[in-house]
Amino acid sequence: MPQAKIVANPKIMLGKPTVAGTRITVELILEKLAAGQQVEQILKSHPSLTEEGIRAAIGFAAAVLNADVVYPMEQVQA
Repeated sequence: MPQAKIVANPKIMLGKPTVAGTRITVELILEKLAAGQQVEQILKSHPSLTEEGIRAAIGFAAAVLNADVVYPMEQVQA
């Protein structure tokens, strides 16, 4: 099985990064994980998504945050 990857196409979800072959954004996956949903719950809600796709989304987010960019924050919310 080919490894899932993250793509951005201006014609799909306004250009937000998505799991290739889906309309599922990295943002949505991270929001669901942050809300406490388990991977199995996310997969059940989105049959076109795979576990590899979820891992790709997390990896993409980590790579973006690893860039040398300062994110000003007024208040950190847990």
